[in-house]
Amino acid sequence: MDKHACHPEIVTRLKRASGHLLKVIAMIEAGEACEEVAQQLQAVSNALVAAKRQYVTEHIENCLEIQEGVTLRDVIAQVKALKTMTKYL
Repeated sequence: MDKHACHPEIVTRLKRASGHLLKVIAMIEAGEACEEVAQQLQAVSNALVAAKRQYVTEHIENCLEIQEGVTLRDVIAQVKALKTMTKYL
């Protein structure tokens, strides 16, 4: 796997979300109020969605490219790869 400039930032986001999720689990185990737990779960979910969006968008912008002189087969492969990645947005 290629290392991209934004990967460290995405890893940081995911680690933060992971730590936050562990805190939510502790809240549930401690019997915290349901509304507070639901609010924190939404925050974790939003963090994961943002990290996923950044990762997929970065991949589309930097890994998929059609250069001059490529074959139709290459173009079709790139379009297929783009379709695959966009379903994760």
